[in-house]
Amino acid sequence: MTADVRLVRDVIARIDDREPLVVVIGDPILDRWTIGEAERVSREAPAPVVRVTETIAVPGGAANAAVNARALGAQVRMVGLVGDDEAGTVLRDRLATAGVDTSFLVAIPGATTTTKSRIVGGDRVLVRVDELTGTPTAGQSDQLAAAVSRALRGADAAVVCDYGLGVTPETVLPVLDRDRPDVVVVDAHELGAWKGLRPDLVTPNAGEATALLGVDLGHGPDRAEAVLARHDEVLRATGARAAVVTLDRDGTVLVEEGRVDGDDRGHRTRATPASEQQASGAGDTFCAAASVALAVGSTPRVAVTFAQAAADVVVREAGTSTCDTAALLASVEAPAETVVDHDDLAAAVQAAHEQGRRVVFTNGCFDVVHRGHTTYLRQAKELGDLLVVALNDDDSVRRLKGPERPINTAEDRAGVLAALACVDLVTVFATDTPIPLLERVRPDVYVKGGDYSPEMLRETEVVRAYGGEVVMVDYVPEHSTSAVVRRIRETSGLAGPAETGSARPDTNER
Repeated sequence: MTADVRLVRDVIARIDDREPLVVVIGDPILDRWTIGEAERVSREAPAPVVRVTETIAVPGGAANAAVNARALGAQVRMVGLVGDDEAGTVLRDRLATAGVDTSFLVAIPGATTTTKSRIVGGDRVLVRVDELTGTPTAGQSDQLAAAVSRALRGADAAVVCDYGLGVTPETVLPVLDRDRPDVVVVDAHELGAWKGLRPDLVTPNAGEATALLGVDLGHGPDRAEAVLARHDEVLRATGARAAVVTLDRDGTVLVEEGRVDGDDRGHRTRATPASEQQASGAGDTFCAAASVALAVGSTPRVAVTFAQAAADVVVREAGTSTCDTAALLASVEAPAETVVDHDDLAAAVQAAHEQGRRVVFTNGCFDVVHRGHTTYLRQAKELGDLLVVALNDDDSVRRLKGPERPINTAEDRAGVLAALACVDLVTVFATDTPIPLLERVRPDVYVKGGDYSPEMLRETEVVRAYGGEVVMVDYVPEHSTSAVVRRIRETSGLAGPAETGSARPDTNER
């Protein structure tokens, strides 16, 4: 069982045991999806004609966060502004059906409930039409503040989902400051306005973080490093004790007040890439899951890892979706096809490249896997999104190491590597070097460790020739496999002269 499976199971067990009360305060939205086939272009205008097959209305925005929190096992109260129109009635019904307490919603007479209507042709959103709730009057804001105060009674956590559609810091912040529960999470387009609340966690996306800091965070995975470099600025600008910046297909990066165990590097999660056409509301799911996890005593690192797993479930679904505990467990417990042949590896790497993911490749014997190996592999994984480990087969290990090696068969060695959370794919190769495999799959980064330098490796010329990068990572010499085997044999009285006389680590072990 991987660490993430144990983590998810543990959080779900604590949610089931405690049934925390989570109050979602924010802008509820009705998401309408009109789905059909776009088979031709209209004669009246250069626009596709959609033959409608289905229309769906589901809670969106803060209401989506509420139904996700409920689906994960929390008791949920929804506080926000809606109109007294048909859309408001539908939204209330959908929330109530999901098990969310809607008695704290404030209806504005004559107002329009915020609705986002999408028309989907095939697998593509062709147009979105937004109808927005008007600005509340002073009296309606007072009603909202009173509803927030009532809803917070006995709450374990409060989640603010501010989309700039009526729920304002001026109305809500004084109430939350006075009646604050143990956990407060803020997901807002303009986080700076909520700074005085001193949230326990804020969840800006990359665009919101860019606006907050006033700097360009760059593109792709580099954004995580840009956030980490501005660790203190992010926390100062938000007033938060912890901030997790969501980076869509590049996962998230968490920064926390102080330094956790002396770690300056923050905490990363990796996302499961999905079509951007389908990824609607994943941020709401992430915020809800993190909030529920915090409500049952999880650390921020555990909470965001749990939330990433939940977001990975909904991005695989079309439209605005929720993640319940059954789907989450099924996702994290699904057996991964980690050990693959060269054809499947090439297909997986090609798919990763098409999704904009950075592929890291390393190779070695990995006989008797030890802490030196796991340290090395974790460092390798930090260099990209998909870590491929190519494993020497038994015959090539014997050619490299001698007739008494390997100690473990290729099948066993591959199984051990596949069980490591940082390893995504394992393949076995029969040649003395992985050059033929490198030429075929063309990873973005080729990693080696120990006392190598790029110039010592025949692979360097091959990788650099197609535009790849060669990186040397740290080596833990006292934990080389040869040293482990030597100690075992010395302890058992089986060490030979060559073994007892060598103090140099076996840097070919990888």
